[in-house]
Amino acid sequence: MFKIGYRTLKTALGTAIAIYIAQLLGLQNYSAAGIITILCIQVTKKRSLLASGARFAACSLAILFSYLFFDLIGYHPFVIGLMLLIFIPTTVLLRIKEGIVTSSVIILHLYMSGGITLHLIWNELLLITIGVGVALIMNLYMPSVDKKLKRYSEQIEANFAKIFEEIEQYLITGKQDWTGKEIPETHQLIKEAKALAYRDVENHVLRHENLYYHYFNMRQKQFEIIERVLPKITSISITTEHGQIIAEYIRDLREHIHPGNTAHKFLRRLIDMKEEFDKLPLPQTREEFEARAALFHFLGEMEQYLVLKSYFKGMKE
Repeated sequence: MFKIGYRTLKTALGTAIAIYIAQLLGLQNYSAAGIITILCIQVTKKRSLLASGARFAACSLAILFSYLFFDLIGYHPFVIGLMLLIFIPTTVLLRIKEGIVTSSVIILHLYMSGGITLHLIWNELLLITIGVGVALIMNLYMPSVDKKLKRYSEQIEANFAKIFEEIEQYLITGKQDWTGKEIPETHQLIKEAKALAYRDVENHVLRHENLYYHYFNMRQKQFEIIERVLPKITSISITTEHGQIIAEYIRDLREHIHPGNTAHKFLRRLIDMKEEFDKLPLPQTREEFEARAALFHFLGEMEQYLVLKSYFKGMKE
């Protein structure tokens, strides 16, 4: 389906505005202002700010290099090549290499002039200022991604609940008919959610952290634990009293999966449950022993799962 994104709209509008302003001021090569705007509009505010600064610095440096090389050596094609051999490493050294393409446009303008004057330098500086300035103004607006992030958290939590439900049913019945589709699906959801949350961080120049990013990072670590325990659970070949008690605990846990923090309550219950298990009779058969060992391993992993959540301060639902 054909779709126009907000960045495309901003690029199109910003380019038109930059060219219009440059043309209105009677600048030579006014279309270059539009090119600079296109190059400076980025996916986040932070990237746009960094790109704009690098391009402005590189273009200013290009004017100085052009004046030195063209006026001292001459206006010949090989001089452009010679200058770029020095100019490009210099921009890399100064960490403004993002401005190489933009500054190349300025260099060619000055080369084609046949003679660099103060008026021409002023013309190029205005083109740079208009192009960069319009791009920065257009990038002031970044649509909120909070709703998308919330949807990701809800989908991930729903998948966690489904996985725990399957664990619960297996411990009760010993039967397994689950397709496991939530496993790769959750992998992908967490990956996309973290990328979006990180992008949101870069859209707030003065804010260097994002609660959602920490949340998805925590869920990723919890999911790694879930993946580890699944083979242990499915290795249990019999139903036991321990398994029934843990299944009830898992049911309560999955019904309280949300962005808030109730981990401490479930950690206390888990510790109490372990103490109760110590009072039960010892296993009589090898199958019972292996099942109990797997269940105790599962409880140990679930303790780590809850500890991870306890460190997270929680979010409003």
